[in-house]
Amino acid sequence: MTKILAADDSVSIRQMVSHTLKDAGYDVETANDGSDALKKAQATKFDVVISDVNMPIMGGLELVKALRGNPQYKFTPILMLTTETSAEKKQQGKAAGATGWLVKPFNPDTLLKTLKRVI
Repeated sequence: MTKILAADDSVSIRQMVSHTLKDAGYDVETANDGSDALKKAQATKFDVVISDVNMPIMGGLELVKALRGNPQYKFTPILMLTTETSAEKKQQGKAAGATGWLVKPFNPDTLLKTLKRVI
């Protein structure tokens, strides 16, 4: 079963993402912020990481950079799920190593189709 780590500081977004992915048959773990996600990613290998950009303690772009520095996550798909829509932020995400960019509020079908493309 594909293991997915979803990081977002919003409880409601974490619940919606988790619910959507679990209903589709994925094994999902959530994290409250980038630091929490990094700790969980170091303890367990995930097949995909989904992260918000703006979070307290450690943001999503910092998380992507930290994960890309870990050989276990060099080729792991990392999707950003964020309200950020600027070309500059997307470029920063790409430069950090993000695989894809989804905008909130998200459409569950779009999230699942995007996941299938990157897995």
